[in-house]
Amino acid sequence: MHRRLGAVLLALCMALGATMAAQAQAPRLEAPVHSAEGIDEYRFDNGLRLVLFPDASRPVTTVNVTYRVGSRHEGYGETGMAHLLEHLVFKGTPTHPDIPGAMRARGIRFNGTTWYDRTNYFASFARDDDTLAWLLRLEADRMVNSRIARADLDSEMTVVRNEMESGENNPARVLMQRVMGAAYQWHNYGNATIGARSDVENVPIERLQAFYRTWYQPDNAVLVIAGDFDPAQALALVDRHFGALPRPQRALPVTYTREAPQDGPRHVVVRRVGRTPYLAAGYHVPGARHADAAALSVLAHVLGQTPGGRLHRALVERGPATGVSATHYSLDEAGYFSVLVQAQEDADLDGLEATLLGAMERAGETPFTQAEVDEARQAQLAGFERAMRDPNAIGIALSEAIAQGDWRLWLLARDRLESVTVDDVARVAGTYLRLDNRTSGRFVPTDASDRVTVPEAPAAEALLESYTGREALMAGEPFDPSPANIDARTRTWTLSNGARLAVLDKRTRGGAVQVRMTLRLGDADSLHGLAESGAMTGAMLMRGAGRYDRAALSRELTRLRSILSVGGNATSINVGATTDRTNVDGLLELLAVVLREPTFPAEEFEQLRIQSITGIRGSMSEPGAVANQAMARHFDVFTPGHPYHSPSFMARIAALETLDVDDLRGFHRRFHGMGPGATIAIVGDVDAEAVRAQLERLFGDWAQATPFTRIPFPPTAPAPAHVRLHTPDRANAAFMARQPLALDQDHPDFPALLLGNEILGGGGMTSRLADRIRQRDGLSYTVSSSLTANVFDPVGSFSGYAIAAPDNIDRVEQAFREELQRLIETDIPATELGDTLDGLLRARRATRASDIQLVGMLNDNLYLGRDLAFSAAFEERLRALTPEQVRAAIARHLDPAQLSVFLGGDFGAAETPMVP
Repeated sequence: MHRRLGAVLLALCMALGATMAAQAQAPRLEAPVHSAEGIDEYRFDNGLRLVLFPDASRPVTTVNVTYRVGSRHEGYGETGMAHLLEHLVFKGTPTHPDIPGAMRARGIRFNGTTWYDRTNYFASFARDDDTLAWLLRLEADRMVNSRIARADLDSEMTVVRNEMESGENNPARVLMQRVMGAAYQWHNYGNATIGARSDVENVPIERLQAFYRTWYQPDNAVLVIAGDFDPAQALALVDRHFGALPRPQRALPVTYTREAPQDGPRHVVVRRVGRTPYLAAGYHVPGARHADAAALSVLAHVLGQTPGGRLHRALVERGPATGVSATHYSLDEAGYFSVLVQAQEDADLDGLEATLLGAMERAGETPFTQAEVDEARQAQLAGFERAMRDPNAIGIALSEAIAQGDWRLWLLARDRLESVTVDDVARVAGTYLRLDNRTSGRFVPTDASDRVTVPEAPAAEALLESYTGREALMAGEPFDPSPANIDARTRTWTLSNGARLAVLDKRTRGGAVQVRMTLRLGDADSLHGLAESGAMTGAMLMRGAGRYDRAALSRELTRLRSILSVGGNATSINVGATTDRTNVDGLLELLAVVLREPTFPAEEFEQLRIQSITGIRGSMSEPGAVANQAMARHFDVFTPGHPYHSPSFMARIAALETLDVDDLRGFHRRFHGMGPGATIAIVGDVDAEAVRAQLERLFGDWAQATPFTRIPFPPTAPAPAHVRLHTPDRANAAFMARQPLALDQDHPDFPALLLGNEILGGGGMTSRLADRIRQRDGLSYTVSSSLTANVFDPVGSFSGYAIAAPDNIDRVEQAFREELQRLIETDIPATELGDTLDGLLRARRATRASDIQLVGMLNDNLYLGRDLAFSAAFEERLRALTPEQVRAAIARHLDPAQLSVFLGGDFGAAETPMVP
């Protein structure tokens, strides 16, 4: 009797203890401080803000930490410091010495970005409670305990310098930065986020450490967790790891510099080697919280959208421009409105600039129409809707609103966009697009000043005092992305013309639907000599079809809240589309018109041809493009005229110059259509039977006049080559290497080779190549290796790629060869193999969990005759591999001596000239 009583008392004590422990672990926060549309915000005593956006419809979780510090907050001699810190916080803490490696081992996709007003770090992974707990512990640790050491800064210096040089290779990017630098004489928005080279190279580590301690603190951070997770568990984890961090005693510095009203037009001229001219112009505008921001965003679309925008019609359709875009920089403080024009090589830049500036500064002389404004508003609102369907994308998208003061500003921006009127657009155009507020490449004297005073945006707190948002978007169903479940949920059919269809119908957030389609065309004989005709035919499909011209197609897609991409080459046409349940029928009807009834307008063909030629000429001075073309031609086994032949730059230009629009019409009649080689895949919130019936009605009778026959790939094994290609006045060089392999995907060694390449250079920042060449040697911002194998033919390749300063490119090549040789000769640690395998399998699961990627897998599998059970079996083959099996396979197939290497860069005039 006493034993039973003792047992009862013991049980009661244990239960009481468990309750007390649970209460001790429960978060101190009881209710969110703000809630809107399914998103909740909590605030901690130390100043940290936590935003939770749960949605179980996709088993993927995203964690995003935004710090309200960017290049705007840097002091004299400190430009680039915020961006340097973005790199250095990946270098580790005493508790987490190898952050990239640990993330990769857990299958986490991660990165960081820096902009004018903020720095953010985001990580996505297939739902796993242990991974979420580990990641939150890591983020809290590196918020205050990152090493920020001199040795890490020294090793990363060349990487950052290489990233800087890569940007300097882009003439359009350089021009835009110079224009903004001239426009902002005092404010830090005039400084490039990556910083001045002298500051980046000479910054004392003590200043960097002080900058880190000031800004990387809980009271300056907003943590967003979105996607599939348990909110109560996440709240408890954040409270445990972040809530314990002390609130800083210092007050955050406040930026107070403002630009004085500009008192006349300014200009810059950039003179560099290249083939493609650009023009740019920009105007000061208010910050993102100002009431005019929404109208300015609409104005940018009305002016700069392709193909219906005013500037496209005035400069591309009627003039020598080959492309134009307009951008509204929506920033925390006074922002910027800019336009960029790409011109033909021999364009009259004086006349083109006069037309550009007239279209900008006299826009009100041609009144804005309700149709223009409606289309622009609908297009941008559709972007908000698409983002709201994906909580993981929202987790990252909110960073800009956070940088402007509050995540709810993102929702408010959508609301304001809905109320923009024609009068609003005309007013902001007349207020800000003025001569004396302009910075461009030309100076125009004037006798009178027309100064513009840019109003200050209100504080976020006042703006959002009573803001509640709307009803949360409809959530999707929890979905298991296992191969077995995907196969069980996927239905397949064959249309009357032999095309194969796969539909995976499921409830998705906001009723999202993804569509992929591939039309496979012709054979080697019928397509001989038609490579450019086929490519241009595919590119022209969205430039006019049925009763729609190019602009009308764009408007119709805006009305349908859909994105549609159609393109291809001589051997295939590829279709990608994103829509929702309400509009999927209309989108498919429109797609049938685009594919079956293209009109090939002569004026659009001429624009496309000029744009294509301009693009090729621009590539002829770019290191990466030149090296890539040389490598493609070295391994080319196909004769001229074959659809897979790799022609020279000049040969492609010559083919385009002789092409006629009737050639495209003939190609479409002869080759486009559906047969047994065509595949269609749809994933999302649809009625599968209804979609099948609609596709049968739209395409079932559309047969190919010329049947499709797969073109085989013969093996190729040219002698190894080593080629240096001189591209003058380019601060960045490119390294490319390739070894051909005689194997297909069914080869017994293929899984081992794939896993071995993941260890070497396929695994992102934590591969051996990245660890050696980027992390330790500090030579390259980007380095990787890849391994490919054909499904049908025994043809594969091992490749490498890196960028570096020209005087470092030989060291990059040497390090690449040494790491490959080390993989061949030395044993692979079991822990390294295990971590790499686990990360690879997690990444494959995350891919299946993404509808955008899954629909592509289903589309490919229809053609390959596979299902997801094949993927499951392949993953079992990966799991069975031992370190010795992987090393042995690498040793059997890869050989540094068999690499062909192609280097492009400014190596001096004595080097090999650029090959046309």
